[in-house]
This record gives sequence, C-alpha cells and structure tokens, in this order.
Amino acid sequence: MLDLYVWLAGYWLLTRELLLLAAAGVAVSSLDDLLFDALYFARQIWRRMTVYRVWERADASSLKGPAADAPIAVFVPAWDEADVIGQMLATFARTMRHPHYRIFVGVYPNDPATRAAVASAGDPRIEIVVAPHPGPTTKADCLNAIWRGMEAHERAQGVRFKAVVLHDAEDVAHARELDVIDYLIPAKAMVQLPVVPFADPQSRWIAGHYLDEFAESHTKDMVVREAIGAALPAAGVACGFEREMMGRIAVALGGAPFDPDSLTEDYELGHRIHARGGKAVFVRIPGTRGEPHVTTREHFPATLETAVRQKSRWLLGIALQGWDRIGWQGGLAARYMLMRDRKALLNALVVIVAYVAALAYAAAIVLKSTVPDARLLPAVVEPGSALHGLLRLTTILLAWRLAMRMMFTGRQHGIIEAVRALPRAFIGNIVNFLAALRASALYVRGAIRKTAPVWEKTAHRFPETVAHD
Repeated sequence: MLDLYVWLAGYWLLTRELLLLAAAGVAVSSLDDLLFDALYFARQIWRRMTVYRVWERADASSLKGPAADAPIAVFVPAWDEADVIGQMLATFARTMRHPHYRIFVGVYPNDPATRAAVASAGDPRIEIVVAPHPGPTTKADCLNAIWRGMEAHERAQGVRFKAVVLHDAEDVAHARELDVIDYLIPAKAMVQLPVVPFADPQSRWIAGHYLDEFAESHTKDMVVREAIGAALPAAGVACGFEREMMGRIAVALGGAPFDPDSLTEDYELGHRIHARGGKAVFVRIPGTRGEPHVTTREHFPATLETAVRQKSRWLLGIALQGWDRIGWQGGLAARYMLMRDRKALLNALVVIVAYVAALAYAAAIVLKSTVPDARLLPAVVEPGSALHGLLRLTTILLAWRLAMRMMFTGRQHGIIEAVRALPRAFIGNIVNFLAALRASALYVRGAIRKTAPVWEKTAHRFPETVAHD
C-alpha cells in the first residue's frame, strides 16, 4: 500500500507541475491576444465616433478611376497546376472589371501539362513565362522568373507597369480587386485584401478550421498590425505592390525581388517594404453598397496530412527561417509582431501540454474519489492556492478566446459556422501541433544537410460553380 501511496504522490506532483506550466503558458499567450482584442475594439469605436461621422463608408464601385492608363501586372506562379490553372485564368479574365492588366504565368519546362492548360485559355492578356530551371524549385524562384518576364515585356512594348499583384493558381479573385489596388497605389507601396476560404461540405473540420483562423486574422489581426505601425505580412494572394518599390528591392537582391531560398517570400516581402519606409494598408471594402467585401476566395487543404504539410511550410518559413533571415529588426511595434508570429511554435507545444495536464487532472479527480490511498492526499489544486487562481484566470481567458473566434467566424460565415468554430478550435490545435513538429524536424534536417528548400505544394481545386457561372 505504501508503494501505491508513493506512486500516487508522485503522480499528484507531476500533474500539479503540468497544470502550472500549461496555465502559465496559456495565460501569457492569452493576455497577449487580449491586448490585440482591446486594440481592435478601441480602434473600431474610435473610427465610428470620428471618421465615420464625417465620411461615408466607401465601396469599391465608388472609387475614382486611375489618372493614367498604366497597366497592372498579375503574377501567377504555377507548378503542377494543370487541373485548376485554366479555370482560374478564364474566370479572372471573364470577371475582372479593370481594363488595364496583363497576367504573367510562370511555368516550368518539365511541366508541359500546366503550360498547355495556360495556353488553352486563349486570352491575349495572358503571357506564359517559362522558368529557366526544371521544377519544382521554390515559389520565390518561379516569381523571380515571372519578374524577369515582365521586365522583358516592358522593354519590348515600351510600357511600365504600375503595380504587381500576386495570385495562386486556385484563386477566385473579386471583380473589383484591381480597381481597389489601382486606386491606392502609388500612395501605398503595398495593398493587402482579405483572403476568405471556401466552406467545404466534405471537410467541415479540417478545411473548416481555416475559415475560423482567416476570419480572425483577416478581420482583426491585420487591422491591428497596420494601426500600431508594424509591418504587414503579404498573404501571397490578393496583394498588390508598387512596381517602383519592387524594383528597388530587386536591385538590392541582385536583380529580382524574391529570395529563392525563402519558403515564405510573401511574408518577407512585406517586411522588406516596411524596412524601406513603404506604407502598407490592409483593406476591407465592399464591392458595392450592401455587398460582401472585396476578397480572394480559395479552397484550403481538406485532409489532415495536407493541412499539416501546408502549415508546417508556413511555420518553417515564418517562425524558424524568419528568425534566421529577418532577425529582430525594426522598432518596438515591429519586434512585438515578430514575437507574435514566432510564438506559434511555442503555442502549439503549450496547448498540447495543457490537454495532457487536463486529462491528468481529470484522472486524479477520479482516483481521489475511488482509491482509498488517494483520499489521504491533498487536492491536486487546493482552493485558494496560486495555482487555483491561475487556472481560474486561464479558464476565463480561454472562454473569451473561443467567444472571439466564434464571433469573427460568425461575422464572415454565419451562425452555423460560428457554432462549428468551437469544436474546430481543438482540431486546429492538433493540426498546428503536428505542423510544429514537422516544421522543426525539417528545419533541423535542412540545417544538418544544408539542402536547398523546394516548393512543397498541395493539390489544389477550383470551385466548379464559379468556373461555369
């Protein structure tokens, strides 16, 4: 019996330490998120009391046209995208209202199917740029090939593009997207529009958790980043850049604006623009009065494996490579945002520790009510203790966090998806934990072997209803 008592005492101590570790980590992260919430709501209240009392809310259809006819270049990097690229290009060309643009699609010499799909679009505004190396390389390398193709077009035609817009091969762009970007550039060096995932009836939980994350990130987080003067990370799609700023970055990097060794070239580009004093803006604006916002929509990974692969690439590029490549540059706001970006790896571990601690605590409660020796031990969490107070605080903070997630999801996708956001928070945490493990393993493996990164993309799909509208 003594051995059992000793074992239970050790279990009690371990459970208490796990609870303390998890509660401390959750509290720190949740208080950081709470600060972001406070900044967002304070900004919303201030704008309602000041700006919107003087100015009417704009919509994209009310924006004045460009002063000149300088065209916009749209970059679409494509590796193994034969299944979607033709539909994407046809939809873009059919629906886009802006009259002056040219689409440059980057393909690889060893990917004839994608090249044929691009050529089948048959639109004179679409130009194929063949990368100089067999694929896949990195997305940044493909974008650099497109950049050089755009420069060759400028020299041959005697034109100068006003802006560069990035898109992926599966994107559904809003018809007034280029109008908004054209209106704001060159006053802004970078314009980022919201990205909204499609709800997938076949994957309510894996693909669905992207709905919740983007609803909060592209409604609240990006707005607060801009408000505090931090760098805006480009999302890689629905983002426009002043061509002149891109040209200066290209000169600094040896001829092209994207670093081919980067896995998150869009994120780094936003930081490079900020470091050069370029102004960036995140814009949520309706297409016309009473209509949904001007956004880009796309399908996100629908299986656990593909979601983990995608998110591990993001974590590897932003949290791990970003630490090496960007460091801790900029002022207080910039450094604070870099910290928030990089805490995702630690958060993934803390959340799993919290799940384990909660299960261990629940087991301890069952043991105390059923095992005689366990009744001799004090409670794992004694009322009035510091741990008890910390756990109450984290419970309140977690309830607030889930309420915020549900609120932002509900605003974007309706009440049913808001309810689903509650269990999807658990699923998202599991995906993020597995992605953090994979990203860390890839980072260590790459450091040891000194291997160059490659374009590890997932299979994409284009919505049939949009393609045939």
